[in-house]
Amino acid sequence: MKTEKSEREPWPLELLEAYRAACPLGTRERLVMELCVGTGQRIGDVLEMRWSDIQDGAFVIRQNKTGKELWVPILPELHAALGAASRHSVFILTNERGTNRWSYRGASQAVRNVRERIGAVDYDIHSWRYNAACELVEAGCSDDLVAAVTGQSPAMVLHYTKKVRQKIRAIQAQQKRTEQKWNV
Repeated sequence: MKTEKSEREPWPLELLEAYRAACPLGTRERLVMELCVGTGQRIGDVLEMRWSDIQDGAFVIRQNKTGKELWVPILPELHAALGAASRHSVFILTNERGTNRWSYRGASQAVRNVRERIGAVDYDIHSWRYNAACELVEAGCSDDLVAAVTGQSPAMVLHYTKKVRQKIRAIQAQQKRTEQKWNV
């Protein structure tokens, strides 16, 4: 019997806030989340980020998977997290000793521990990339603007944001329905 794999979804706002509450500024767990949500990049690219990648208030990123180069402005939440981070290495996210970049395994386990503490086991690191894309769509950004931040193809932008798009369309439809009904 084949079971359906549930689709990945962005973290609900209340769980993002719970994560932030559980991981104060200055912790690697907080910084990895703010980097993922704030830049919309894959975890592999986030773990490779260096302090020298920050130029003119933005990250200059070359995506490992696609080779695309992106210039992504730094949001206030990410700016605060970067300001609270220690700078012991060329890498932004470092191992416990601060001597090398944080490994995927180490970051994943640290985030898993927080997820278990706050009841967010259904949401993972990659879901933060969904958060970035969905937040951009909710802000009214076109697919082209979303892709300018995330580096995704048009098809992937649609895939990552399909549920939030349905929600936005449903709200618009019900507003039109109400306006028509009451001649507003």
